[in-house]
Amino acid sequence: MATELASQPDLWARAAGLTDLQALLPARGERIAVVGCGTSWFMAQSYAILRERAGHGETDAFAASEAPDARDYDAIVALTRSGTTTEVLQYVERARGRVKTIGVIGDASSPLVPLVDEAVTLPFADEESVVQTRFATTALALFRASLGEDLEQAVADARTAVAEDLPPVLIDADQYSFLGLGWSYGLAQEAALKMREASQSWTEAYPSMEYRHGPLAIAAPGRVTWQFGDAPEGLAGEVAATGAHFEQGRLDPLAELVRAQRVALARAVDRGLDPDRPRNLTRSVILDA
Repeated sequence: MATELASQPDLWARAAGLTDLQALLPARGERIAVVGCGTSWFMAQSYAILRERAGHGETDAFAASEAPDARDYDAIVALTRSGTTTEVLQYVERARGRVKTIGVIGDASSPLVPLVDEAVTLPFADEESVVQTRFATTALALFRASLGEDLEQAVADARTAVAEDLPPVLIDADQYSFLGLGWSYGLAQEAALKMREASQSWTEAYPSMEYRHGPLAIAAPGRVTWQFGDAPEGLAGEVAATGAHFEQGRLDPLAELVRAQRVALARAVDRGLDPDRPRNLTRSVILDA
């Protein structure tokens, strides 16, 4: 996980230049759905909001197991590192011949590749670790570049996130609440998942404005509330009044996720856990027929 995590700045820069692959993604104006499982679902949520806000067209994001079959789309994007996840394969199979399907896949030899109309393969970002880091973020970097974003600052921020010292208050906390607004909410959910997977930590994630509607009750000394991107006015002070640490993300939200990945790794090491092989998890969820 450590080596894969640290490789992300270079991979994002590479993805930003892959204009041939970006051209395979849905065109401006198309109504689309993006599906995935786990980490890929959270990246799908971020992409959906970015695409709509950039004026590229209505975009829905679903966990593959919950994606509706009856809704009309111009294209479906299936995001999956392994290309073997049962729910993704089943959904694409049901969509074949009815709607254009595009796979964004880490393993170029996976069974999903021949099922989709267009295969956007990113084998250079694939991983050995069960816990995803670089494939998911590189896919989102590709999506962002396809929407016309300049990723130079995001890449620079990722280099900072990989190299800087982590404050002990982040590593030693006994609970974490990750918050995000708009597209960064999907990243907050992914940060919480990463901490649970790699280090068995108690983590939650909420839209920033929703945090006041109940979850603020969990804030206390020794706990962290971590904001990805700009925070709503007054929230930092409300959290500070509880005695909890408020971590205001100062980097591009995708680079801020890298910081959270590093905290997850550090906590796993401190606890004597293997972050590459978390308990009860496999690289891909493949269900019996």
